[in-house]
Amino acid sequence: MSYGVFQEYYSRNWTLQGSPDVTGIIGTTSNGVMYISMPFLFALFTKRWAHKRQAAALCGVVLTCTSFLLSSFSTHVWHLVATQGVMAALGSALIYSPSTLSLGEWFRTSNRAVAYGVVLSCKNIVGSACPFLLRLLLDRYGFRLSLRIWTTLVAGTSVVGILLIPNHPMNVMSSTHRTRRISWRFLSHRTFYIYSFAIVLQSCGYGIPQTYLNTYAHAVTLLSQTSATLMLTLFNIPGIVSSSFFGYLSDNKYFPLSATTVTSISAISSALSAFLFWGMTSQGSMALLVLFSITFGFFAGGYSATWGGIINELEDEAAQRNEAIDTGMLYGLLNGARGIGYVTGGIASLPLLRVGSGSSMGTFGYGTQYGPLIMFTGLSSVFGGWALLWRCLRLLHWV
Repeated sequence: MSYGVFQEYYSRNWTLQGSPDVTGIIGTTSNGVMYISMPFLFALFTKRWAHKRQAAALCGVVLTCTSFLLSSFSTHVWHLVATQGVMAALGSALIYSPSTLSLGEWFRTSNRAVAYGVVLSCKNIVGSACPFLLRLLLDRYGFRLSLRIWTTLVAGTSVVGILLIPNHPMNVMSSTHRTRRISWRFLSHRTFYIYSFAIVLQSCGYGIPQTYLNTYAHAVTLLSQTSATLMLTLFNIPGIVSSSFFGYLSDNKYFPLSATTVTSISAISSALSAFLFWGMTSQGSMALLVLFSITFGFFAGGYSATWGGIINELEDEAAQRNEAIDTGMLYGLLNGARGIGYVTGGIASLPLLRVGSGSSMGTFGYGTQYGPLIMFTGLSSVFGGWALLWRCLRLLHWV
């Protein structure tokens, strides 16, 4: 979530072999690899290897720390992509997947969406604090020593956090009893594919500001390095509140909202933020960029917290058909859809930047090198709520 700080540092202090433009795909590749690997990891640790979750998470810490340490010795751009973009992502997925499965088991009957939202809020707390910490380390020690310090921090905090997670009684029993097979019948539900496609589309654009906002603020709006770093922090801070907020909207019993409605609120609002605020920024317009960071960070940052409501909806459909459904595996597949979106958005960002480099249509954000990226971010965000369109077509009996 804080890779944009590294991206901006690499663009100013490039000393490695290879094109510095390639560093633009590291952040989205990391997110993509992490999320794409989750369906496979969730499948492994949902039933058969449930009792080995803690050991797997500790192995993830080792892999993550090794990747950051190796990254500090990089001499070519592909070394950064392999270590920060792939290895660290796989290690992080090994940490995240077992932990999230345990969370879903403790909140199986109620408040699942709120629980997911609170955990995602914690992720945004880290994403809000780390940009300035990383900026301080990079400016003072350079990227090599900074990565080694970061390795130590990750090792210490991750091990303590993993050991604090209690084992659910079901996991203890699964080590001595034969476990039931995962039910895959939910794959025959059309609703699953509608929401998965929406998640792919929304994720294509969500990773773009995380990677380029810091660089954009420094290069286009001519903000200082400190102010540019502040944009990334402001981007992550609203997610602390919005993740819990959208989780509550998905679970609340006082004014029930469908998953379609909640995802559409997040998608449409974040798209408007990109079109109206990011696209209209110009040199020195810090206020608009701050407004974009806060609003887009709030509405887009809370999108993944709506998945609890999606899972509840699919559970209801399965119950109506008298089918079993594994919510942990379902959550893993939704994360996989997000990973596909991250990778797709990262790959698309490079040609979009090249297209924008030859444009000069005005002084606003649309007329800069980042204009196509802004349009792409807004469009992919609004299509993240396309389930609303699908529901309207169903009401009209057109599908």
